Amino acid sequence: MGWHRELLIGFDLETTGTDPHEARIVTGAVIEVRAGEPMGHREWLADPGVEIPADAVAVHGISNERAAAEGRPADQVADAIADVLVSYWTTGVPVVAYNAAFDLTLLSAELRRHGLPSLADRLGGAPCGPVIDPYTIDRRVDRYRRGKRNLEAVCAEYGIVLDAAHDASADALAAARLASAIADRHPKIASLGPAELHRRQIEWYADWAADFQAFLRRKGDAEAVVDGTWPLRGLTETQPV
Repeated sequence: MGWHRELLIGFDLETTGTDPHEARIVTGAVIEVRAGEPMGHREWLADPGVEIPADAVAVHGISNERAAAEGRPADQVADAIADVLVSYWTTGVPVVAYNAAFDLTLLSAELRRHGLPSLADRLGGAPCGPVIDPYTIDRRVDRYRRGKRNLEAVCAEYGIVLDAAHDASADALAAARLASAIADRHPKIASLGPAELHRRQIEWYADWAADFQAFLRRKGDAEAVVDGTWPLRGLTETQPV
């Protein structure tokens, strides 16, 4: 039947910014999805402990006032999300995140910031995974398609309805559905087991980063460096599962 018809865990974070090493969690969502249908759902609202910039509020709609009044402490939210993800990985269930290198790197940075066990610590020293990233896979299987590659654009390409972009729950569900749709269109992706697909994405992301870095240098930025590690940028947990 293929991994894309089995249980998948959609995951998404909405945050205070775009640098995963510095930004903080504002909302997070984890959704159990089987054959495109949501089965279980968890969502968190955090008080990030820093001001949420106006441009971030404009994206996800969570004000500083709401986060402070209704959000749980940031360390509790990061700890809870990490425990939930690890509970799936320990049973071999894939976590699906669009642009996973952002969300998982940010979560890992939050754990480190608050002195909490890392994802690898929680996995007994093993790297996190399996992870399925529709962003990385789509860039590989349809590398010559023109146009944007954000979640909204790629959902439109594969016929996935995204009701409320930049809502953590909506984005998590869309990511899981998108992963299944890509596998439906590309049987070679469907035929890979989750662990093998995880390994392939490490290679594909590194290849993309090297190509993009070379492009930037050709365009005149001689010092351009594009981090090619996946699914955790610049961290040792990127080793294959």
